[in-house]
Formats: sequence, C-alpha cells, structure tokens
Amino acid sequence: MMRGMWSSLLAALGLLRRRANLLCVGLDNSGKSTAHEEVVPTVGFSVEMFERGKVSFTIFDMSGQGKYRDLWRHYFSEADGIIFVIDSADRDRIVVAREELALMLENKVLAKRPIPVLFLANKMDLENGLSPVECSEALGLDRIRDRAWNISACNALTGEGLEAGLEWIIDMLRQAPPQ
Repeated sequence: MMRGMWSSLLAALGLLRRRANLLCVGLDNSGKSTAHEEVVPTVGFSVEMFERGKVSFTIFDMSGQGKYRDLWRHYFSEADGIIFVIDSADRDRIVVAREELALMLENKVLAKRPIPVLFLANKMDLENGLSPVECSEALGLDRIRDRAWNISACNALTGEGLEAGLEWIIDMLRQAPPQ
C-alpha cells in the first residue's frame, strides 16, 4: 500500500522514471525490424531499449513468420502497448494480418487488458500501398472499441511517420496509471 502511494506521488511530481514494455508485431516482411535496426528478418524475437523523457521503453520485436506468431501471446501480460505493423503494399496478405489481429485481440489475457495499439501502415512510399484509411477498413479497426488505437502512415526505411506514431503511443502510456 505504501509503495503504491509513494510511487503515485513521485510519478505525479515527475520524479519517478517509468518503464514501459512495447510489443511490436505484424506479419513477416511488414517492416517491423526496419523501423529500429538493420534490415534482417527477425527469427523468434529481438529486444531493444530506449528512453524518451522520463519513460524507459523495452521493445520486443516479434517475428511475424507463421511458425513464430504463436509466441506473441506469451508477451501480452507484460505489454503496456502494442505496435502492429502492416505492409500497406501487400494487398494479398492484408486478410492474414486481419485474422492475426482478431486472434490477438480475442486472447484472454489481452482482452482483459485494454492497452493501446498503434498500427503502423508501413511502406507508404510504394505505389500500390493502401492509405491508412484503406488499411483501417481492410483490418476492421472500426470494430475495436475496448482500447485506444491509432493508425499512422509510415516508411520504416526513411523513418517518415514513425515519430508521429511513437509520440501517440508514448502519450497514451503517459496517461495510463503506473502499474
């Protein structure tokens, strides 16, 4: 009880450094790893840490290959937010992304935790890329009513749009009470 009270007081005064875990998921070749490291497919998962203001982030970049997608669920209980990366130019696999998103949101652990989800509509620089509105429609994002979500157009190779998306999820985490 006392620890929670002190943590809340220190956080309110801006004296406490907060830690947040972000889970980065999406189908293989969507550009998840490109957003924060060299272009090498992730096998299993990789971990990256960074700080922004008074928040220390740990990003768990999960492989999107079919045989590894089942691993995502093991990280739901520790995630404070999710980044779901979409290959906006891969029109054929957007249905698979929609199915994986539905499975993820129906997971018992995640269903009880209304953590925010940032959707990055990646590869917007490609001629056949879907707009964020088209990605949102294709994924059925309008049906998500139990948590905050946002979709941001981006190009992971150049970094365009990543900052805006990251700022959104950081703002969501700042508003959430420390756990």
